[in-house]
Amino acid sequence: MTIALYQQNIVWNDREANYDRIRERLSGVTEKVDIIILPETFSCGFGDNMPVMAEPQDGPSLSFAAEMAARYDALFVATWPVREDDGRVFNRLHWVFPDGTFGTYDKAHTFRVSGEADIIASGNKREIFEWRGWHIKPAVCYDLRFPKWLRNEPIYSVESTQAIEYSTIPALSYDILMVCANWPGTRAEAWKTLLKARAIENLSYVVGVNRVGTDGADIAYSGDSLGSDFKGLPIAECIPGEEQIVLAKLSASALDTFRHHWPFHLDFD
Repeated sequence: MTIALYQQNIVWNDREANYDRIRERLSGVTEKVDIIILPETFSCGFGDNMPVMAEPQDGPSLSFAAEMAARYDALFVATWPVREDDGRVFNRLHWVFPDGTFGTYDKAHTFRVSGEADIIASGNKREIFEWRGWHIKPAVCYDLRFPKWLRNEPIYSVESTQAIEYSTIPALSYDILMVCANWPGTRAEAWKTLLKARAIENLSYVVGVNRVGTDGADIAYSGDSLGSDFKGLPIAECIPGEEQIVLAKLSASALDTFRHHWPFHLDFD
């Protein structure tokens, strides 16, 4: 599995400028990728602008995402604000398949400190989806601070609380945790530490993509986007402060071997 992490410098409140920048940047990726993942609110930036920039579910950002997914025969993952018919606005993560079909996850933990919780409705449903043999859990920014919400649950084929043989060690619900974020540079160390912690405790790969640049509220972002393996070791890292795309290569066999050799999930609380 090859994942393109695009550490984007988001243009504030300008969808078309962001679409054009992404088209240009992705055109420079010469290697085949399976997933393209962008930061939170990739089309407009994160802040009190989101209700103004919110789109209907079938709006221009979904059309753009479908265009990119089809062009690169890859899953396209990003969030943008969506307004429902009842007027509520969600910070909605989308995964869009090459055939144009898609799934969604609404950010569950809206960031009260910034006022997001006052203007954006919270989701209440966990999601896991499958792509090319991998099970993937989506999350958005502040969700990363809540390990219980992101717990990788064992899937038992038999009811047992006793020690079990190697051949019947249960699978885990997901293989990759994907996090789209606008995480300010002043808290960069927390961002990097939490990504690795979620990888270690959940025996999964973690991919976190954050923006760079300064937004319309004059908040600076250092990016620090990275892919971590199940031991918390980096497999791909973006240069802090630089807009760039890096590729993370994930091994299903390495993950399976580690989980069977170190089945820590048998002792999860």
